[in-house]
Formats: sequence, C-alpha cells, structure tokens
Amino acid sequence: MARPITIQDVKTFLIQTASAGTRFIIVKVITSEPGLYGIGCATFTQRFRAVAAAIEDHLKPFAIGWDVMRSEEFFQMAMVQGSWRNGPVLNNAVSGIDMALWDIKGKLANMPVYDLLGGKSREAAAVYAHADGRDPQEVVDNVLKYQEQGYHFIRVQMGGYGGKTMQQAKPEGARNGNYFDPRAYTRAMLKMMEYVRAHVGGDVELLHDVHERLSPIDTVMFAKDVEQFKLFFLEDSLAPEDIEWFRMIRQLCATPIAMGELLNNPHEWRLLIEERLVDFIRMHVSQLGGITPARNAALHANVYGIRTAWHGPGDTSPVGHAANVHLDVWEPNFGIQEWCRFDQLIYDMFPGMPEVRKGYMYPNDKPGLGIDLNEALAAKYPCKDEVDFWTQTRLPDGSPARP
Repeated sequence: MARPITIQDVKTFLIQTASAGTRFIIVKVITSEPGLYGIGCATFTQRFRAVAAAIEDHLKPFAIGWDVMRSEEFFQMAMVQGSWRNGPVLNNAVSGIDMALWDIKGKLANMPVYDLLGGKSREAAAVYAHADGRDPQEVVDNVLKYQEQGYHFIRVQMGGYGGKTMQQAKPEGARNGNYFDPRAYTRAMLKMMEYVRAHVGGDVELLHDVHERLSPIDTVMFAKDVEQFKLFFLEDSLAPEDIEWFRMIRQLCATPIAMGELLNNPHEWRLLIEERLVDFIRMHVSQLGGITPARNAALHANVYGIRTAWHGPGDTSPVGHAANVHLDVWEPNFGIQEWCRFDQLIYDMFPGMPEVRKGYMYPNDKPGLGIDLNEALAAKYPCKDEVDFWTQTRLPDGSPARP
C-alpha cells in the first residue's frame, strides 16, 4: 500500500498593494510529494495579523503530517480542535488550508476543483460591477460605462456606503469617524435610484448595498420603498443580530433580498434559508472556513430554491475569487457573483486568476484552483499596520453605529 501524501509545511503570505488597498492573507500548503503544493485564501483584512498567528501558531502544528486526501476530516476537526469555534479569525485560518487541500486534490486528480465538486452547470458566472458616484448623474454615467463593457448586472451606490460624503452636522467635540445619517441616506438613495431607472431603462439589472447600516424598522421601510425600482436584489440590509426582521420585509414587499457578508456559521444562515427569508446567500467564502462549508451551504440553499451570490469585493483575495468561480460554475443554484476589477499588478502576482469578459467570469481548466502566487513579486508588497477608518461608522450625534 502506497504511503499517503502528507502536509509537510504551511506558509503564510501577507500582501498589500496600493492599487488593491486591502490586505490579502494567502496560505501555501507544501506536501511530501516533491513539487506538489496548494494555495488558499485566509483573507480577513481588518485582523490580518490575528489570522496569521492562528495559522502559524495553532493550525500549522495541527496540520503537519496530515493526509492531504482527508480534507473533510481536516475541516471538521480543525473547526472544533480549539473547543470554542466559529468567528472570522478561526474560520479564515481554517479556510486557507481547506482551499489549499482542494487545490492539491485537484492537481492529484488532474481535474479542476469544479469537476471535483460535480462538474460544470454553466460555462461562466455572471458578475456584477460597482457603479458609484457623487450625485445621480455620475452614477448614471458609470452605469453606462459598465454597460458598454458588457455588464448586465450593476450595483448602484452614491457617496459610498451610507452616503458618507454627504455633509453632516455633528456635536462639538464629536470624534472622527465615517459619519452617516440613516434617514438622509434612504431619501438620497431613493432619489438616486429613481433617476438611474429613468435614464438607463428597465433592461439593466440594478443592485444596491445597504451594508447593514440601517435600523431594522428603517430597513423595512426602505425595502418597501425600493420595490418600485425592481432591483435584482437589495444587499445586506440588516445586521446579523437583526435577521428575524426579514420576516416583516417578506410580509410587506417583494424586493429580492441578499444577505450574508458578516455571517460566520450555519446557525446564522439556517434560519434565513429554511424560512425562505432571503433570495440569495452571499457569505464571504473564506469567512465560512473555505470551500467545504461553502459547498454545504450552497446545497442546503438549493433545497429551498435560494441562489448564491458569494461576497467578492477587493478584500477577497484573487485566490478567494478563484474559489468563488469554481463554486459558481458548479452550483445548480448559482445566482450572481460580485466582482471588484483588479489591476494588472494583481494579475501578474496571481497567474491563472479568473478572467472577466463582457460581464462573465471564466475559470481556467487547469487542475485544482488553477491559480498560483508569484512569491518574489508578492514579497515586494508587505502588509502595513493601519487603523481602518471606513469601518468606524458613526451616527450624526457621534455615537458608534454598526457594522
């Protein structure tokens, strides 16, 4: 009987470029088979050093010597080996190795990961791009530019998340932060959507991201108000702590709902799926723990007729985007894929990254995830220790707001 191929080493790469802005955490799993390795995404950009420490100090010693073919057992045991479980730090650390093991198994089988999952259900994944603007006309201009490039699904925002560029009146001595006025935001977004619809027509599919910044009752009202604009979906309109309020949204309007960016464990999305409170699940795949739990979530959602729309912003690494598209082309219940549009430096750093052409993302047909890391180039772009500002959301009186 042949000796099993085992994990010999786990390396962690922390990468940050000026163009991408966010910090990527990439994991490389090296095996006992010469030249055979896999890479995975463990990106939690706001707590990147905590994830790196979890990998290096805890998961790496646990993983050394593990049979690479027993990836399901690795995932299940890694999630409980620390007794306390779930949360973005642990889940992302596990994800880095989980994705790398899928990559390795695909290389051993000489098959792309989508074939390991069950094979293609489609040739490519439809993606949506982000059209922002300082005013409604600038949003329209950007929507038209994306349409010219072949995008049919376009997310419309104005002034960033929560309209943060709007002038705010705040108390004397109020602390700095990303200020926004929830009521002013909803009024401005409704005017923007009305303007956009009037100028681009009804053929283009529009999306909008609330980014969990409204109170539950304001969210219910907003979801009802935007129903007239026939959105493809309203994204992350409630915080994870308030998901029961989706029941009221369902009772009052037919606005399609997508939810999941901040969710960490099955108990958070099980209610949404089994009560059919949302139309799309859009979790961050590495925050779930990797491809293994994302596969399970997709199959669970499929039973209830709910589609996927995996989180795919600039703080999903190129390896994470590669994992997304392998899931996308396999899933029977795929809906849409978020896409952030990296520049050429990132394509050079991550050869084999999925390509987007005329609004569709295509995986390559290489074994595994089909993506690699140029370690020499990545070494020129180390992560910087910075305090993120955009996540420090404050209400008009200066008090902290979620998320």
